[in-house]
Amino acid sequence: MKIISIQNNLGLPKYRQIVLSIEKAIEKGILIKGERLPSINKVCLEFSLSRDTVLQAYEELKKRGIIYAILGKGYYIKSTEVTIKQKIFLLFDELNIFKEDIYNSFLKSIGDDVQVDIFFHHFNNEMFRKLINESNGNYTKYIIMPTNLTGAALAIKALPPKEVFILDQTNPDLKSYPAVYQNHRKDIYDALLKGKSRLDKFKKLIIIFPGFREPLGMKEGFENFCKDFSFEYEVITKFANREIEVGETYVIPNDRDLVAVIEKSKVQNLKLGTDYGIVSYNETALKKVVENGITTISTDFEAMGEILAQMVLKGKKEQIENKCSLIIRNSL
Repeated sequence: MKIISIQNNLGLPKYRQIVLSIEKAIEKGILIKGERLPSINKVCLEFSLSRDTVLQAYEELKKRGIIYAILGKGYYIKSTEVTIKQKIFLLFDELNIFKEDIYNSFLKSIGDDVQVDIFFHHFNNEMFRKLINESNGNYTKYIIMPTNLTGAALAIKALPPKEVFILDQTNPDLKSYPAVYQNHRKDIYDALLKGKSRLDKFKKLIIIFPGFREPLGMKEGFENFCKDFSFEYEVITKFANREIEVGETYVIPNDRDLVAVIEKSKVQNLKLGTDYGIVSYNETALKKVVENGITTISTDFEAMGEILAQMVLKGKKEQIENKCSLIIRNSL
């Protein structure tokens, strides 16, 4: 019990005094890895504290990865790294160059005293639920990228509501959680509107929309634009060996389809920007130079990571729509 010190008139919550006492004991080498902490009941009796107060202190240390619990036996020292003030669970759908930009920006902005563990659900509902269930109670914050998975809100509901942040896509079922997100329906509509003067020279707009990973709002915004401005349009799930007709413009969310369309145009001896057009999703350095420049609709992924970090650090409970823009190049 000598490791814990409680003072009544210190002006510091008693659960915090327990946390600080254990941190100091670890730093001084009094507590080492694997050593058992005093039981909750013992601390309650010694200092006339409520069980909730002691449990709150132990749970904070557990979420930071400093201690762990064995059912029926008690709490033990897991790590002597007490400088970690927050331990964050970060669940992405997949790793690609755009998600890597978010991740790196988030790490740069979040600070050195925060541990970030990243996981991937790969658009698999079962994996999504499994990772959330296994992480529950082991982190101070949970950042979730739910994409368009069915039942995502129900799985997320099991987590502590005040510790959850939503990233990239949200929906009405998740409106109670703070978020940094893309408004795909609005973004594609506004981007196509900005490029309308260039689109007017083409006779038909086609979006390649497999519908597995792509946000549904993207297709809805595309269809709304085409209907509002009387563009002939088509939604296809794959490009495959389709023949490109002169006067078509392709809106392409996936870079593999972008390559397929460009390769097919070369076989057909079509000139990009004149015979046919391309609007690609998500800006990369390569799209600045391929075919003398590919027009892109893109959000600022680095800004998304930075905004998210500030929300976590400052405890903001907002829903922030990340900015999106159309970058017009030779392909349109």
